Amino acid sequence: MSAGKKKYEQDGDEAREIAQYLPYFPFKGIPRFYDIGGFLEKPDVFQHIVDIFVERYSEIGIDSIAGLDARGFILGPPIALALKKPFLMMRKQGKMPNSLSSDAYDTEYGKRSGLTVQRDKIKKGDRVLIIDDLVATGGTLSSAINLVHMLGGEVVECACVVELKMFIDPAEESGLPSRTKLFTSQNINHVPVWGLISEDVLTVEAKLPEGYVDDGEEH
Repeated sequence: MSAGKKKYEQDGDEAREIAQYLPYFPFKGIPRFYDIGGFLEKPDVFQHIVDIFVERYSEIGIDSIAGLDARGFILGPPIALALKKPFLMMRKQGKMPNSLSSDAYDTEYGKRSGLTVQRDKIKKGDRVLIIDDLVATGGTLSSAINLVHMLGGEVVECACVVELKMFIDPAEESGLPSRTKLFTSQNINHVPVWGLISEDVLTVEAKLPEGYVDDGEEH
């Protein structure tokens, strides 16, 4: 089944409820860094997120799930177990044997070396779901998509809990990077991206303790 209209819509009722457990912090020099730790400490909320993704991809149909280093390793396995599908890791370079690497890529935080995947985890024609916690500029997703294609697989969809729509196709004068232009330049603009929640409904500001310091690394 194709990735068309499903029961759960971006920013729908369920998404708005879950958004209350995704506070934002000033972190890594970014005014709004969305923290999935807010829902990970709530088992019923975390389970609901897993159930939403399981329902969506049991209908669409996949062969395996690729989780991105590192938060995709938290979200992917419970979904894979529920669907009884293999889970595979896409890691930073130098972390796994027998691996294939993509080219370096840019993110909202700066330049990154390519992602890697083990060569025997994706076979020609495999329908792969890529999962991560958040998509912004699309740099990390583009790296993962290219890895799947290098091994002859098909990316059915890229799934994230949070999609920052401001990066999809921003106006030139905004100075923001465009995910649409990035995907088009790499001939991967046919790959769909789906996020459960957008920044439009992420309005909960974290309560910061006195003396809070942004100590996030920028690289």
